Amino acid sequence: MVGLVAVLGLTSCDGGGDDTPDAAPSWSGSASPNPAGAGAAEPAAFTGWSDPALVGKPYGDKVTGLLTFRGNPTRTYYGTGPMPRTTPARKWQFPRSGGLCGESTDEKGTRVWCGTGWTGQPAVFERDGRTWVVFGAYDHKIHFLDAETGGRILPDFPTGDIIKGSVTVDPDGFPLVYSGSRDNYYRVIAIDRGRPTELWKLSARAVSPTMWNDDFDGAGLIIDDYLFLGGENSQFHIVKLNRKYAADGKVTVKPKLVFNTPGWDAQLLRDVDDRMVSIENSVAISGNVVYFANSGGLVQGWDISGLKQGRKPKRVFRFWTGDDTDASIAIDETGALYVGSEYERGTARSKQVGQMMKLDPKRKGNPSVWHVDDHARKPAGIWGSPALHRDIAIFDTQGGEVLGVDRATGAVRWRFELPGPTWQSPVVVDDVLVIGDCNGTLHAYDVADTTAAPKPLWKIKLGGCIESTPAVWRGRIYVGTRAGAFHAIAAR
Repeated sequence: MVGLVAVLGLTSCDGGGDDTPDAAPSWSGSASPNPAGAGAAEPAAFTGWSDPALVGKPYGDKVTGLLTFRGNPTRTYYGTGPMPRTTPARKWQFPRSGGLCGESTDEKGTRVWCGTGWTGQPAVFERDGRTWVVFGAYDHKIHFLDAETGGRILPDFPTGDIIKGSVTVDPDGFPLVYSGSRDNYYRVIAIDRGRPTELWKLSARAVSPTMWNDDFDGAGLIIDDYLFLGGENSQFHIVKLNRKYAADGKVTVKPKLVFNTPGWDAQLLRDVDDRMVSIENSVAISGNVVYFANSGGLVQGWDISGLKQGRKPKRVFRFWTGDDTDASIAIDETGALYVGSEYERGTARSKQVGQMMKLDPKRKGNPSVWHVDDHARKPAGIWGSPALHRDIAIFDTQGGEVLGVDRATGAVRWRFELPGPTWQSPVVVDDVLVIGDCNGTLHAYDVADTTAAPKPLWKIKLGGCIESTPAVWRGRIYVGTRAGAFHAIAAR
């Protein structure tokens, strides 16, 4: 009881009633919500952390590839084509025999886990004249493969437990891969040696107070030598990496934790009446604000505009969805947030605000623009992150429904159903929607006309529930399944 009182006292300074932020948000440059119209003055050059004008575009111009979960700081980049329009073929499978399996223990006991799961999206990028595919799996290892052959470029990197999340590749060209694991560490790994080499790791117990557990599922974001990361220790972390090269030409880091804060507050603990408040999603950044949500349903925005000048981040946005919100937030060019929430606790709040929602942080008092419900059964709701495609947001649900929602009004334009649960995040490249089902089939649909029901293009049976989000690069599709293998798929 004393410990709980201490936690409540420490976090209550985060302030706010249900949806009240702690300070006004700081917008700069083209983070303005009003795009220039005809005759409007040219917008000022962007000077913040993540330019909203780059929504849907690659993560910088220094490394060519799909470098993190959902591709960029706003979690809105899905890869490149040309996409196959007819049934593709499996180019290779990794491993060729056996499976990516390992034991892990959670609240359900010790079990064998196989393949790749939620979120599980690989990084695909160009380096030294070849295309790399890097991903973590349930065999307790990170794999570094040649995209053309499926062979190893580097030996596997072992961790102490399964890897559920997605890796991040350094967007500034440093030969570094960043990855979490269920072994309670988030690592910085060098790939410029003969074997992948751990340079540093952050323990989930390096900060205090913590709550729930010690996993790291989220894919960190690296901008201007800073790492932004949420953890299942329920804390949000900012690390100054201090990357450089040693005299021998090898990359080095000297990280320093410069900020951390609990992802919960006293109001949330009262509202949910439990301690399940971990941050499982991947943080997103637009303008000068970093956004994330947690398993208690608290969506937050923290102003980081003064970070480089030594000023601590301040919370500027707070919204409670009422239930577990593990899906990463997608942010559009106006700074609006597209949020998917689960329906597990069955709270009155989650029935009120829905499971698919658009939030506008600039709307004081009531940021909800629209919502779509998915609470006819329990569990229900959203595990995958929405895809922004033209004028719609595409969500998939625990029950297997896939919906196209008008981004302006929230009207459901179309929906169809797959064998659920559908936990991966929808991917759209070249007007082709790629999404897997839990029977192990990967589907492709034509979504060029966002007002009409998607037209089926092809499907291919991979086997095993497809929980992982596919990566698409130069028309090839890379994805793992719970059957134990990882696949490369391309046009015949």
